[in-house]
Formats: sequence, C-alpha cells, structure tokens
Amino acid sequence: MRPKAESHEVLRMRFLDVNQRFRSSRLGCEAAAEVLGVSLSTFYRMRKRYEDEGEAGLVDGRIGKMSAKRVPVDEVMQIISLYETQYYDFTVKHFHEKLSGHGFTRSYTCVKNKLQEARMVARGKKRGPHRCKRERKPLPGMMVHQDGSSHEWAPGQRWDLIVTMDDANNEIYSMFFCEEEGTHSSFRGLSETMMKKGLPCSIYVDRASHYFVTEKAGGKVSKTHVTQVGRAMRQLGIEMIPAYSPQARGRSERMFGTLQNRLPQELRLRGIKDIEAANRFLHDVYLPEHNARFMKQAEAEGSAFTPLLGLALHDVLCIQEDRVVANDNTVKYKGKRLQILADASRCSFAKCTVRVHEYLGGRLTVFHGPRKLQAVVEAKQEEKPEGDCSDGCIDLNSSLQRVFDHGAVTGLCSRDIFGVSRASPAPAQTRATTKTNRLHKATVTARMVHSMSA
Repeated sequence: MRPKAESHEVLRMRFLDVNQRFRSSRLGCEAAAEVLGVSLSTFYRMRKRYEDEGEAGLVDGRIGKMSAKRVPVDEVMQIISLYETQYYDFTVKHFHEKLSGHGFTRSYTCVKNKLQEARMVARGKKRGPHRCKRERKPLPGMMVHQDGSSHEWAPGQRWDLIVTMDDANNEIYSMFFCEEEGTHSSFRGLSETMMKKGLPCSIYVDRASHYFVTEKAGGKVSKTHVTQVGRAMRQLGIEMIPAYSPQARGRSERMFGTLQNRLPQELRLRGIKDIEAANRFLHDVYLPEHNARFMKQAEAEGSAFTPLLGLALHDVLCIQEDRVVANDNTVKYKGKRLQILADASRCSFAKCTVRVHEYLGGRLTVFHGPRKLQAVVEAKQEEKPEGDCSDGCIDLNSSLQRVFDHGAVTGLCSRDIFGVSRASPAPAQTRATTKTNRLHKATVTARMVHSMSA
C-alpha cells in the first residue's frame, strides 16, 4: 500500500516529539517504538536517517511516485475487454486460466482486483474471523453466565427456565421457572447468586432488551443507554459482557441441552404440572443433584467473589425510575398514586425529583437522594359513570343537545341561545367574566328546555 502524505506528516511530527523524549532518557527504545506504532528496527532506521539527513530523511521516498510494478493501463483495458466480450459468464478463477492463452501473465489476485475495481465482478463477503475455544476462567466468580430457555418443561406447559451458572466450574447458583424472561427474572437470578456467593467480577449474557439497548438490529450494544439491569451492574461494579452469537454462549447453550433432556422427564415422573411445585422441586431436589453430577474442578483454588459487607442489595437489584412530585405531595407510578407523608427534613416535596423503587415482590418505596421517604399507596379511585346525576344536577351533555335541537326547530342559532354577538373581541380583563356569564346562560337555557320536555 502506498503511503499517504497526510499520515506520514503526522508520523513525522510524532517522531520529533518521541525522539526528543528518547534522547532525554524519558522513554526507552521499545516504549518509543510502541508510541509511534512501528517496530523497533523501524525506529532505529528512522533515528539513523534523522541524524544523517535531518527532517528530510524522515520523508518517505515513495510518496508522489508511481509504483514500478503498476500494471499498464492498456493491459488492464485489454483484460476488461476480454472479460466483457468473451468470458462474461466465467468465474474469475476460470477467466484467469484462459488469460494465459492470450499472452497475459498477471497473477490471479491482480486480475481479480482489476475486475473488481472496474465493477465487473462483485466483491465477496468478508469471511468471519478465526475463532478459538475460550478457556474457562481459573477462579469461580470471575465470570457468571445468565440465560433463559423457553421450552415445554411440563406436559402442555411452556415456561422460561432462568439459569445462572459459573464459567469456571459449571456450578449452577440459581435455577427457576417463570412465565416470561425479563428484568424481574434477571434480578431474581442475580439476587439469589449474590446472596449465596457475593459479587462476581463479570456477567456474560445475550443481547436481550432487558440486558442491553441495541440501537440497530444485530448491531453493537449501546455504551451510553443502559437498561435497569445495566444500571444495577454499574452500581455494583460488575462488568456486563454481551454475546453476539449463540456459539459465544456455548457453555450455557450446552447446559440447556442437558436440562431439556432431563428436566421434563423428572417432572413427568413426579406428576408435577404447576410452576410453583416445579420451582420447589428444582430448589429442594434437582439443583443439588445436578451440581453433584455436572460440576467440574476449577483450575485454581480460591474464589473471586466479593463478599457483601453491609450492602443493601435489594435497593440495587430493583427497578428504579425518577418521578416529579405533584403539588399535593403525591407521585404517580404505573397507574398507582403514592402519597408522601410528612417528613422532618423538609416541609414539602412538591416539584422535587424523587426515585421510585419497585422491588421483586411488587413493593414500592420512594427515595429523595439517599433518604427513604415514608409513603403509602392510595387506592385507585373509581371513575364516575357517564351521565351520573346523583348530585341533583341534570346531564348537561344531553340537555345541551336538546337545546340545539330546539333552536333548529324554532330558528334560533347559537348566537341567540348563548348571547354571542358579532362584535369585536372583548378586552382581556373582561373575557373571564364573559365566559362565566355564557356558561350560566347555557345552564339556565338547558334547565328550561329540560322542564319543557318533561
């Protein structure tokens, strides 16, 4: 590849700075070469040319010159013409074999590149990178897998099985059935794991919407927008690693294959068909037996889990959303109204931004900064049915409709009914009074028509 003058100029400027630091013994040879992004021998050659020729010695002699091995334009045009006229339906490999009969000796790569540059042949898709099997982590707690599997675990019952397991030894820390995988199921699996073992170093998950925000389908996960699970992991200092293919989650996928071949049969033998009984069976019977059968020995002794020391884990592994307090010190959250009680810290929380915590059991609490506020959930008021006249007033909607019907019969228009004239708009200070008078007139007229119709 021919060097570009712009990039070479940047390299020259960086060399002058790095060479000065090298001469003052602030950088070693290997560190200087690494900063420049070149090999150690290239750095030595650049220093020698600079000492012999000054800055002129740093200029690449190939810049601005044509390559001596460049294929002549006439030869390229002949190759393209042959492909267009005679060999248009040949593959590039087949066409290259035929070129020797026309006196051309260029390589296959050269012919392919020229045809691609002329857009005679489409470029092939980039092959995937060579992948190697990832070795297990040496210590338990360095990486934890969490995933869910939807399957017919019991006859006629399709549930989601949520499993949280360790990468180092295949030990399953949490396993339970739920109706649908989501944020609450993830928090439950992580809570059970952390309460048993402590905080892991990282968690390896797929790119489901409750784990990551993916701005483009099939693309990279967002680094700025986080989900509730992502926010909780940041608070706990746990790294979340996204998997971009099922093959990347090979250990958890193979674990689910084993579970799908064993769990339905175990549940069938015991006649378990409801989800509560199935979860009790998993916790009391199956999980200890499974770990005893399939656990592996970790490579190193010890644990990478961080113990929980006075950490309120339930206040982190929960849904947290901000709300603005209304003037009556209430907060609306998912159709419910939470009344904040009087607090000694301040007389009112109106217009304050508070944080609502929704725990796994559905309980709600309100926080103002680090302070937990006393709040009660008010009962949802039932809406009055349309046309309710229990207060002795008539239904204005139906009455006004009769007013308009009466006006249509007698020839009255809306101006005659409501007393509206064609005069210029009223001043601003009298608009409120005029509006009140119009409403009063409309009510009186409605009552009059109601009494007439009665």
